[in-house]
Amino acid sequence: MPDPARLRDSTQIVLPCQSLDGIRDRLEAEFTVTIVESDGRCRIIGSPVVIKSVSEFLGRYGIAVA
Repeated sequence: MPDPARLRDSTQIVLPCQSLDGIRDRLEAEFTVTIVESDGRCRIIGSPVVIKSVSEFLGRYGIAVA
């Protein structure tokens, strides 16, 4: 049985919402993701394959994903 924390890490990215300023619309247009805002943080939720692509996309804009 998969570890829930590991599964969660492969299906979401959590960042300060301000990190997405200027690219959020493009991110949502290019990828099938859900973005949930809470307390100034944005959770980008998607399939593991999509999250990997989103991580690469964010990296091209200089946004580090841990």
